[in-house]
Amino acid sequence: MTGPAPTPLQFGWEEWIALPALGLPALRAKVDTGARTSALHASDIETFGPQARPKVRFTVHPIPGREDLLIPCSAAISDRREITSSNGEKELRYVIETPLEVAGTRWPIEVTLTDRSTMASRMLLGRQALHEAINIHATDRFCQPELDYEVYHSPSVRAAQPPRALRIAVLSRENNHSTRRLVEEGEKRGHTVEVIDTTRCYMAISTLAPEVHYDGKRLPRYDAVIPRIGASVTQYGTAIVRQFETIGTFSVNPSHGITASRDKLHAHQIMSRAKVPMPDTAFAASPKDTHNLIALAGNAPLIVKLLESTQGKGVVLAETRKAAESVIDAFRGLNANFLVQDFVKEAAGEDIRCLVVGGKVVASMKRKGAEGDFRSNLHRGGTATAVRISREERETAARAARAFGLGMAGVDMLRAAEGPRVLEVNSSPGFEGIEAATGKNVVGKLYDEIEHHVRPKHVRRRKA
Repeated sequence: MTGPAPTPLQFGWEEWIALPALGLPALRAKVDTGARTSALHASDIETFGPQARPKVRFTVHPIPGREDLLIPCSAAISDRREITSSNGEKELRYVIETPLEVAGTRWPIEVTLTDRSTMASRMLLGRQALHEAINIHATDRFCQPELDYEVYHSPSVRAAQPPRALRIAVLSRENNHSTRRLVEEGEKRGHTVEVIDTTRCYMAISTLAPEVHYDGKRLPRYDAVIPRIGASVTQYGTAIVRQFETIGTFSVNPSHGITASRDKLHAHQIMSRAKVPMPDTAFAASPKDTHNLIALAGNAPLIVKLLESTQGKGVVLAETRKAAESVIDAFRGLNANFLVQDFVKEAAGEDIRCLVVGGKVVASMKRKGAEGDFRSNLHRGGTATAVRISREERETAARAARAFGLGMAGVDMLRAAEGPRVLEVNSSPGFEGIEAATGKNVVGKLYDEIEHHVRPKHVRRRKA
């Protein structure tokens, strides 16, 4: 026995509709049974993703005359079709499938993307979108419940935005574990992640149209960039990051934070200003100040550290005052810039690496140096285990990352008798060691942060 037939929907020549999967809760659509395919007003149309599963991203101005309100959208491409408009002009358009919602009822429709800026309606509903349970009243309009553009001014709209595929660039010269994890995790979430060799980028610097080029072509518009700038290319790499910032691309770590964290003298000055606890540190350029330099850092044993050292290279433990003087003289003989730092004996060759993402510690591990080595870097044979950190250590790590404005940072600290002491803030931390030691998906936390930042912002009402 069959149930009663569904009550037909009544449509006029114009109706309010929603395209929830695209984050468009209210659109006025013209119903046109003379047109076969539906069309949505879209701009900045750009394809991305693998050729086997191509996607398209575009922006929509849902309210006519309101160019300040812009909704970014993305969808899988189902077809590319030649469409003939009412005036006889032919256009090749991308076709997507998306649910249409009217009065609580949803059904899938095909939509082509095109420029309808000269049209009164941002959406046209063609025959394919109108199933047999819809009755058309050509002389009426708004037979279904009317919606309101005010929904776009509500903060809850941003929270309800559907996930959309992003195009993300990883700025890296290395095909290492961390780079591969960034690609793997991003693609698992449906994003397109492209690895860009920073040194092969070049910049077109202009007032109106700054651009980044790569291997002879202008790079596309990325939703976000993840800088993995090596120490040897810090200056040029941060210039590329600045260029992306100029264009308006979201960067996980800003150029100024990367630059400051790489220069250890500058970094310690920033932490001093932000009142981040660290070992006593001293710096001087003149060889006449060697004795005072050692005294300022707390006397032997001392750490003598090159300003741009990485992975434990250029870091020397001087166990006696005489040894400290010899190391300092040797570094000065090489015209090397260095600082002198108090050695925290009670740390016993161990330090804590905290991974900070979005101002929060998402994972932490204890690193212990190889036998006979005071340096705990994993690259030098150190070992890592998960560790519970105190509230003070957690707050110190977050404050250190915040002092540099870094959205992602590895904060290294020692457990001194007086409390945590920050050694270094790393703007390109590795993921292999900390994910293996803690079992946590820290790269996933990074993508949570990226997705949060690139979602549409709440739009205030425009004053009349």
